[in-house]
Amino acid sequence: MSIDDLQGQVEKFKSEMDTLEEVCDTLPECKEDDACETCKTYKKIDALNVKIEELEEKIESLLSEDDDYDDDD
Repeated sequence: MSIDDLQGQVEKFKSEMDTLEEVCDTLPECKEDDACETCKTYKKIDALNVKIEELEEKIESLLSEDDDYDDDD
């Protein structure tokens, strides 16, 4: 998978996360203490955040491999 594809996925996940966060802010249960721990929307946001971090690490790894390859020339 190319770096551009990975960056596209990151942007897609960030967009989904933004949409969920907007919804999350309007939910009545979000006004309660410790509501995030039981909130399904928050769990989706958290899962997207994990995916984004994994993709960003993969992008960074690919970029460092490219730099290593360029240095050998």
